[in-house]
Amino acid sequence: LTLFAATRYEKTMSGMENNGSSATEVVIHPLVLLSVADHYNREAKDTRKRVVGVLLGSRTKNRVDITNSFAVPFEEDLSNPTVWFLDHNFLESMFWMFKKVNTNEEMMGFYSSGPKIKENDLKISALFKRFCTHEPVFTIIDVRPGVVGIPTTAYEAVDQVEAEGKEIQRVFKHISCAIEADEAEAVGVEHLLRDINDPSTGTLALQIQQKVNGLKGLLARLTEINAYLDKVTSGKMPINNQITYNLQNIFNLLPNLNVDELVKSMFIKTNDMHLVMYVSSLVRAILALHGLLVNKIKYRDVDAVLDRDAGIVATAPAASANAAPASSAEAEAGAGDATGDSKDAKGAK
Repeated sequence: LTLFAATRYEKTMSGMENNGSSATEVVIHPLVLLSVADHYNREAKDTRKRVVGVLLGSRTKNRVDITNSFAVPFEEDLSNPTVWFLDHNFLESMFWMFKKVNTNEEMMGFYSSGPKIKENDLKISALFKRFCTHEPVFTIIDVRPGVVGIPTTAYEAVDQVEAEGKEIQRVFKHISCAIEADEAEAVGVEHLLRDINDPSTGTLALQIQQKVNGLKGLLARLTEINAYLDKVTSGKMPINNQITYNLQNIFNLLPNLNVDELVKSMFIKTNDMHLVMYVSSLVRAILALHGLLVNKIKYRDVDAVLDRDAGIVATAPAASANAAPASSAEAEAGAGDATGDSKDAKGAK
């Protein structure tokens, strides 16, 4: 008992010491995405409502791994954002039930089906702060089917001072978010994708579709950057130095297409790659046709044997049977002519 109490005290003190450190990366596992999608389809499908739940996982330094989640009863008034309800008693009882199953999972924050941040989210974050050892992580998981790109966005509430002499405000800070899977989870996801992927679609068509989706996501990001820069230049939004630094780095990494040698080398590389893809498609088609012909030649008598065993009479052999008497009659007529010729020859002698 003393050792158990000392261990719990050490964990509590270490959590209090690390309470000031903020998360820099959030990793979400596929089980959480499936649970949130199921929660949304059960509670708020074809409505304007959103769903809210709890995120469970572990924390290593500034990396947060979200491995599990569960739904929480949540209601809000769409016409009045200040009116909302979250059953924190249900939250606490469910958390301790999950804790009995897996003691390594801690409460990391909460999720919402979004798709945007709402006014109540800061208040919900303050509520979850009572149950978390660190600042709770707020993750928006967009469950709409037409979303291009990663459907997750992570935030963390921080204190911000807009100007000198003004009060401190709580705002959400964006955190890097990624989706990763362990080996067992990857096997399960591949098994589920078998029912979604179309087997008739070729590899080339799938690659083209993936490139189109990637270009759509790039266009959406460029549109968002353009809208942000327009608001900054017009004075509607304050400038963020970190965003401008990142944009400058992006522009510095872009290739200079005004150099003729670079453009020519890019054209040659692209043409070589497309030539390999074209030849590979031709070879694959020829091999498929060759395999089809080999199977036809190998199993050409199998159909006749199966029909004979099943007692099915084919129509083609009947025509050959009818032609057989005619051929025999012609043979007899030929034999008679030969006999008459021999008799004529004897009379001539």
